[in-house]
Amino acid sequence: MKRLLYLYVILCSCNAFSQEKKIAKKYVLDASQYYGSILLHNPDISHLITEHPGGVILGFNRKRYGNEEWESQFGYPDTGFSFVYQDTNNPTLGNHFGLYAHYNFYFLKRNLQFRVGQGLAYNTNPYDKNDNFRNNAYGSHILASTLVMLNYHKENLIAGLGFKTGISLLHYSNANFKAPNTSTNTMAFNFGLTYDLNAKESFEFVQRKTDEKVTEPIRYNFALRAGANTSDVINSGRYGFWMLSAYADKRLGRKSAIQFGTDVFFSNFLKELIRYQSISFPELDVAPDTDYKRVGVFVGHELFVNKLSVIAQLGYYVYCPFDFEGRIYNRIGLKRYFGDKVFGAVTLKSHAAKAETVEFGVGIRL
Repeated sequence: MKRLLYLYVILCSCNAFSQEKKIAKKYVLDASQYYGSILLHNPDISHLITEHPGGVILGFNRKRYGNEEWESQFGYPDTGFSFVYQDTNNPTLGNHFGLYAHYNFYFLKRNLQFRVGQGLAYNTNPYDKNDNFRNNAYGSHILASTLVMLNYHKENLIAGLGFKTGISLLHYSNANFKAPNTSTNTMAFNFGLTYDLNAKESFEFVQRKTDEKVTEPIRYNFALRAGANTSDVINSGRYGFWMLSAYADKRLGRKSAIQFGTDVFFSNFLKELIRYQSISFPELDVAPDTDYKRVGVFVGHELFVNKLSVIAQLGYYVYCPFDFEGRIYNRIGLKRYFGDKVFGAVTLKSHAAKAETVEFGVGIRL
């Protein structure tokens, strides 16, 4: 009887081991050099566009083969991290060192790779009223940064080596956490190599049934967002803000939902801006007791990727006594679900390409 018990334990262990082996893990490194131009998205930075920036982009990628359901739904993307060094070739602007979390999505039989990453960058020479007053692009050392790459991509051509080439876009901004904050966008051409750390191993993509429809009733969301920001007036002070959102969403399928709702904004930096303009610019006819609060309505879209989701919203202020950057606003960002109802969010609120703030929020989806 004992021998039979030992044999049973060994068989169960072997079965568990074989199941673990089915989890495909493959890692690929990439390194690209890039060279490009800073785009003139705002005439206020024209004096800073004097040379062509260049640098390197390093990537660490984990290949996904469909072990989790979301992987097959999005065409088996990679997840990973990127490091970017940018030499602006302009001592006024300084240089950038950035770290990003990224996804790689594939198209055209996996020959076209689209990378999108979000992270933080360190700038070596931000604005200083005494030593670097010409740098009106960056008001702080720490910047929010977005990386986008579109590359022709071939892996493991010879002994694990492959290549990639295409275009890259790098955005740097501190989202008005500290003025000035005109920001920059770099468009560049890149060329590089890839190296498969597991070149001798090959895995098959797990095919999953995707015809099962996801249907949900209308869900109701409530979110509280907060943070700190400043106006474009240098040294006008940084102030906290908070806002409330209430919206309904309707799931369209496995990947997306549409939204409709309202925001109420309590942005304390506007109090100081109203006071400043009422005193310093009487021709603007701003009353010092103008209400700083705003109310908006918006429509939006949510793209579900595993426990993360990407949101994009377009809003209109229905109540806005003080005109700040117009009545239309937009919000993009990430949500992370903790269970079925509770979520955290990091979003960028802006007016067209003019960032107002980064919002940190928590909420519930009922």
